[in-house]
Amino acid sequence: MPLKEFIPYISIGVPILLLLIIIISGYVKAPTDMVYIISGMRKRPRYLSGKSGIKIPFLQRVDKLSLRMLSVDVKTEKTIPTLDYINIMVDSVANVKVSLKNDDNGKPLVEAAAQNFLNKNEAYINNMIVSVLEGNLREIIGSMKLVDIMNDRKTFAAKVQENAKPDMERMGLEIVSFNIQNIDDHGLGVIDNLGIANTVAIRQTAEISKANAEKEIAVAQAEAKQLANDARVKSETSIAEKNTELSLKKSELQTEADTAQAKADAAHDIEAQKQQKSINTELVNAQIAQAEREADLRDRQISIKERELDANVKKQADADKYAAEKKAEAELVQRQREADAQKYEQERAAEAKKAQADAERYLAEQTAAGIRAKGEAEAEAARAKYLAEAEGMEKKAEAYKKYNGAAMAEMMIKILPDMAKAIAEPVGNISNLNIYDAGGNGSGEPGAAQVSGLTPVVMTQTFDVIKQVTGVDLADIMRANTYDAKVNKNVNVSGIPTSLDINNVNIDAND
Repeated sequence: MPLKEFIPYISIGVPILLLLIIIISGYVKAPTDMVYIISGMRKRPRYLSGKSGIKIPFLQRVDKLSLRMLSVDVKTEKTIPTLDYINIMVDSVANVKVSLKNDDNGKPLVEAAAQNFLNKNEAYINNMIVSVLEGNLREIIGSMKLVDIMNDRKTFAAKVQENAKPDMERMGLEIVSFNIQNIDDHGLGVIDNLGIANTVAIRQTAEISKANAEKEIAVAQAEAKQLANDARVKSETSIAEKNTELSLKKSELQTEADTAQAKADAAHDIEAQKQQKSINTELVNAQIAQAEREADLRDRQISIKERELDANVKKQADADKYAAEKKAEAELVQRQREADAQKYEQERAAEAKKAQADAERYLAEQTAAGIRAKGEAEAEAARAKYLAEAEGMEKKAEAYKKYNGAAMAEMMIKILPDMAKAIAEPVGNISNLNIYDAGGNGSGEPGAAQVSGLTPVVMTQTFDVIKQVTGVDLADIMRANTYDAKVNKNVNVSGIPTSLDINNVNIDAND
């Protein structure tokens, strides 16, 4: 095929090939955190961010501008006077970046940023931002009072940010955030004095809460421990009085210290800078407000303490009344129980004494009856003995008939000592005898007389038996035939003890 036939194809293919080479070699793609600036062959460059584009090799160039956030520390190197002439220093942090927005005229801000910071290092950019923001920070400080700056830092930061916005837009930047880090009055103490009011309010709230909690605890303890109310109320009253005195003393000392400090600061400020007259006014106002709040705090504390003491005294009075009533009831019940117990003990003692007396009387009666029975038995034995002897002597009766009455009486009298001895022997063997029936047994004679009279009684009974058996009345014989019987009526029977200790006789069970 002749070459001429390929010329049309070549003329079409070469431009296409050149276009493909240009596209391939000039294709660029910008990330989202960068701005690609394609300049050349046009009056205004193109700005690519997160997009792709084509530059013409050798005729256009690509420059890169970072969109990353810059953190800038903005602080005043010297103290700046506020609107109320108080020198302060402010430390703040600003986050700044290249803006992709348009200005009020519709011009992209990135264009200004490219003109100002293209191919500049980060230190240069930071210095430019710091100088602009510091100037705006000084301007806003001078237009606000210290109280407004301290109470509303957000508004203060917003004003700085708003005031610096035009300057930053002219550089192609935007302030993402602006935060106040620290505000210092360079040792003047004005900021500390502004915080006293809040400190007092917080302390007041805490003390009120503490007083309420202590009051609730005291009430609960009073209900649970009524027996300890006296000591607890006295202790708590003393503690409350001491705490009140301490609080009042602290308030007085604090007021004096604040007043002295305010006066010293005011004098220093007057000598240092006459323009700070308004400081004195603010300080005086703050002190007046503080004194009013402290007075209100003291009034509230006194009111709380009065209510607390009133509640404690009322509860204590109720508790004392209840305790007194219960104590009186307990004492009444105790006295009744003691009276019943004493009455019961007296009745038991009387019954015991009565039983003892009955037992003693019964013992004495049994003892006397035993002695009487024994004496009668022995007398009966003696009588039987003599009766037997009398029967043996019947045969001798005839022989004795020739004897006169005097002889017979003599014979009878000879055996009387043996009879008396036999009768008295049981009584003489008693070693110890306790007699309780001292009043007699109805005969009119005491018990001791009855015991000592057993022997004569038995002798009399023996004389009666002899008289019945023999017909001989010894008593008549003795009275008729003896001189003593006739004159003195005194018969002395030998062998019977002349005296007998009736109160010291022991009865032997074997006797």
